[in-house]
Amino acid sequence: MKVTALIPMKGHSERVPNKNMKDFNGKPLYHYIAQTMLDSKYVNNVLINTDSEVIKADVAKNFPEIKTVDRPEELKGDFVSMNKIIEHDIDFMPSDYFIQTHSTNPLLKAETVDRAFETLLKTDKDFDSAFSVTKVQTRFYDRDCKPYNHNPKELLRTQDLDPLFEENSNFFIFTKNSFVDAGQARIGLKPCMIEMDKVEALDIDEPGDFIIAQAIHKALYL
Repeated sequence: MKVTALIPMKGHSERVPNKNMKDFNGKPLYHYIAQTMLDSKYVNNVLINTDSEVIKADVAKNFPEIKTVDRPEELKGDFVSMNKIIEHDIDFMPSDYFIQTHSTNPLLKAETVDRAFETLLKTDKDFDSAFSVTKVQTRFYDRDCKPYNHNPKELLRTQDLDPLFEENSNFFIFTKNSFVDAGQARIGLKPCMIEMDKVEALDIDEPGDFIIAQAIHKALYL
């Protein structure tokens, strides 16, 4: 079975400048997810799609086993759908399965990636894809201040509420067929959710997230 990890990385980052190459406890941020993918016992190849010559040079120097591909002009910019980039990359490197992830998930563990593949491959429920989620048990309201998932008159303990599951963007596992069948989407028609610990699932989206992730990483792993 051939599995390819897809890690898209732009040179430009709007909210966290130079995010992918930004120093994160002594290494560029993307090094952590790259190493996680290489450490997974299911991932055979890693492909980085980028528009940055700086990133390409750093990959060649530090991860010679990782392949890079130049992002086409029509796929550059801040408003290009990730599914369009995936569509390009799965044709570039045919594989049985793909796992798409981000450099913004430096706390993701290879063991979690392996558990996701084992859940997807060894289940009897015929799932066609998988994606990572974080369980949330708290009281939600919609924009009109209406309770979404609870009755304020009952005031159940939050741990007794029916859980909701947040797509945390740590990873998406799919095949080319599931991608096409779902209308060029990384979450297929019959997906399974892979629950993750909320600390491990931390995603760097804003400058504050970077500070928090860096502090957690330093406390837990250094």
